[in-house]
Amino acid sequence: MAVFHHDKREIQFKIVYCGTPRSGKTTNLEYIYKKLDPHFRGNLVSIATEGERTIFFDFLAVNSGDVAGYTTKFQLYTVPGQEVYQQTRDTVLAGVDGVVFVADSAPDRQEANEVALSNFRKSLISNGYDPDKVPMAFQFNKRDLPDAVAPYEMDESLEVCVPTFLSSATSGYQVFATLDFVSQIVLRQFHASHVMRSEIVSDKGSRYTGAPATAAVASA
Repeated sequence: MAVFHHDKREIQFKIVYCGTPRSGKTTNLEYIYKKLDPHFRGNLVSIATEGERTIFFDFLAVNSGDVAGYTTKFQLYTVPGQEVYQQTRDTVLAGVDGVVFVADSAPDRQEANEVALSNFRKSLISNGYDPDKVPMAFQFNKRDLPDAVAPYEMDESLEVCVPTFLSSATSGYQVFATLDFVSQIVLRQFHASHVMRSEIVSDKGSRYTGAPATAAVASA
């Protein structure tokens, strides 16, 4: 759920990276954080739990358009996938605007992917969301593994019906493509459901043009 900070003239959105442990959720965020221009992002925060950790940071979404002078900011979170961390997962997913589900391409992690997806959907439902209506992308990570499971097999086992990105979070391949895809859907849905009837935007207010939200990337 978008949060308005009227004192800062800012709208804040929340994107959560879900998936099985060691699938690459944290690696995704660490890569994004490293590549973003420090001027446009906050600090990377790690909240340690027993056997798992949740990390997050926020960044300004440049070139994403504005709403009557309100800048756009995203908060990116990871969330643990194990069933034992149900309460933590429920808490992190509260108020979520978009999701990236990071699935592990290793052959011995396919059942764990399915369990993590089931737990994630339960958490959305417990927060009052319809899992099929939340902006989402699947990222099949670790495609650099020599024995990576075929994408079509992962599509079938996870019953994927949304866009899929084949990635390697360690190298950064498709990391920003995944984030840009989800952030664009979040912004489009926001404009479709709020802009036309929002009290803070006139009929001539700015509209989202589809520019990548993560344009402020530092040079490698």
